[in-house]
Amino acid sequence: MKRIFPVITVLILLSLLGIIFFQILWIKGTLELEEQKFYEHVSLATSQAATDLMEEKGNLMPLKRKSEALFRSESQLEIFRPTVAQKYSGDEIYRIIRKAFDKKNLRNIPFEFAISPTSLIGEEVQSANFYKLYSDSANNKLHVIQLESPAGSLAEGISPQEVLIVTVPHARKLIWQSLTWFIIGAIIFLLIIITAFFLTVRALLKQKKLSEIKSDFINNMTHEFKTPLATISLAVDALKNEKVINDRDKMSYFTGIIKEENKRMNRQVETILQAALLDRQLVQLNLKKMHAHDLINSALSNINLQVDEIHGRLEVNLKAADDFILADDVHFTNLISNLLDNAVKYSKDDLRIIISTQTEGNRFKVKIEDNGIGMTKETVNRIFEKFYRAHNGNLHNVKGFGLGLNYVKMMVDSHHGNIKVESVLGKGSSFLLSFPLVKN
Repeated sequence: MKRIFPVITVLILLSLLGIIFFQILWIKGTLELEEQKFYEHVSLATSQAATDLMEEKGNLMPLKRKSEALFRSESQLEIFRPTVAQKYSGDEIYRIIRKAFDKKNLRNIPFEFAISPTSLIGEEVQSANFYKLYSDSANNKLHVIQLESPAGSLAEGISPQEVLIVTVPHARKLIWQSLTWFIIGAIIFLLIIITAFFLTVRALLKQKKLSEIKSDFINNMTHEFKTPLATISLAVDALKNEKVINDRDKMSYFTGIIKEENKRMNRQVETILQAALLDRQLVQLNLKKMHAHDLINSALSNINLQVDEIHGRLEVNLKAADDFILADDVHFTNLISNLLDNAVKYSKDDLRIIISTQTEGNRFKVKIEDNGIGMTKETVNRIFEKFYRAHNGNLHNVKGFGLGLNYVKMMVDSHHGNIKVESVLGKGSSFLLSFPLVKN
C-alpha cells in the first residue's frame, strides 16, 4: 500500500493535468475556428450589402449640374452620378447592411459602417466618418469592399469611386459569448474530474489511515489480552504446586488473581462490544430526571482508590446551584469515570485533579482539570476519533484501545450536551462538559 499509493496519486495527477491541457487547446482551437467563420460571414455580408447598394444606385436617373464656366449651353452640361453617401441616408444604408447581415445568420450582431472615397484607402481609413451606433470602431477589424457600378449600367465608369467599410465592434467578445455554454460545460466537467480526483486521494488516505489504526488496534488488543492471560497462566501453575494446594491462604490469593484478571478481560471485551453497538446506534439510553452531583459522586468513589495509590490529590467543588438533568445513570457515570481515569493514566509524579460544577443560564457545566502530560494541538483535534491514541515519542506505556474518549463524545452527544477540550503540552488538560437543565 505504501508503494502503490504514491504511484496511483502521480498517475491520476498526470491524467488530470493532461485533461486540463487538452481542454485549453480545444477551447483555443474552437475560438480561432469560430473567429475565422465569423469574419468570413461578415465579409460575405459586407459584399452582399455593397452589391445591393450599387444595384439600387445603378437604377437611379443621372443628375445634371451646371458647369461654372459653361452654364449657358444645354449641351455643355456635365452629366454625373450621385455618390452612395449623397444619395442614401445613414439609416437607409444601415437597413441594407442589416438585411445582408440577417441573410448570413448574423442577426442581432452590432456593426458600424462608413462610405469613403477610394483615395482614403491606404492613407488612413480610420479617419473615415463611421456611422456609429454602438462604440468606438478603433482597433476592430475592418471589412473594406469596392463599390462598383453593375456591368452595363449608365453609371459604369462615370460614378465616383467609393468603398464600403464595415466593422463589428468587440467582435472577439461576441465570439466568446457564442461559446459561453460550451466553455461552461467544459469547466463544469473539468471541476467534476478534479473533485473526483481529490475524493479518490482522500479516500485512499482515509483507507491508509484506517489500515494503520486497525494494525495499532490489533497490536494493543494483543498486548491487553496477553498480560492477563499470562497472569492467569502463572496463577494456574502455582495452584498445581502441592505447597499451595495445602495452604488455604495461598489458594485464596491465586484464585483471587485469576478472578480479577478474568474481570479485567471481560471489561475489555465489553468495551469493544460497546463500541460496535455505538457504531450501529443500537445502544438505547434510559434517560431519566436525575441529580448530576449524585452521578458524579458515584464516579468519584470508583477513582479515589487509584488516586490514593499514586499519592495524588483530588479536589471536588460541586457548587452548581441546579444539577437536575436528563441522564442515563450508567452511561453518565461511565463518561465521567473515563475522563477521571484518563487524568490518572496520563498523570505526572504530583497528580492533581480538580472537578467542579456550575450552573450557567439553563446549562449544567462540569469541568475536569489535571496537571498531567497534556496534549499537542494535533492530538486535541483528533482525541475523539475512534481507536486514536496519542504517542509520547517512543513511550507508549499507557494501555487501552483508544475507545474511551470516543465513547465519552458519543455519550455527551446522546445526552444533548457538548464537550470542549483545552490542553497545553507538559502542563495538563481541561475538559468542559455542558448539559441542558430540566425543571425539578
